[in-house]
Amino acid sequence: MDEVANGNSKYHIIEIMACPGGCVAGGGQPYHHGDYDIVKKRAAGLYNIDGSKELRKSHKNPAIVALYNEFLGEPYSEAAHKYLHTHYFDKSVVYEDTCNECTCAKEADATI
Repeated sequence: MDEVANGNSKYHIIEIMACPGGCVAGGGQPYHHGDYDIVKKRAAGLYNIDGSKELRKSHKNPAIVALYNEFLGEPYSEAAHKYLHTHYFDKSVVYEDTCNECTCAKEADATI
């Protein structure tokens, strides 16, 4: 992580799985290759792990409660929406127009 922060890494983005064991149906999960029984077993295992945790509900997490009390105010407040919500929109036209100029892709010898 220090190398990324210092600009000494070939990586530009690193995705971190924060949930113990990963998130149910999260992007970091092993691919099931059509065997949905594996998906069901993995989900059941993750739910069992979650069920044994002392802190299970995000709205009761002391760090989240403090964040709202000290910074965001109420749920659905303007600040909560600004900092916690995202919006998705189609960027393909912008991306297609600029991908040939993308120096990071050329440096990494990547195919876009």
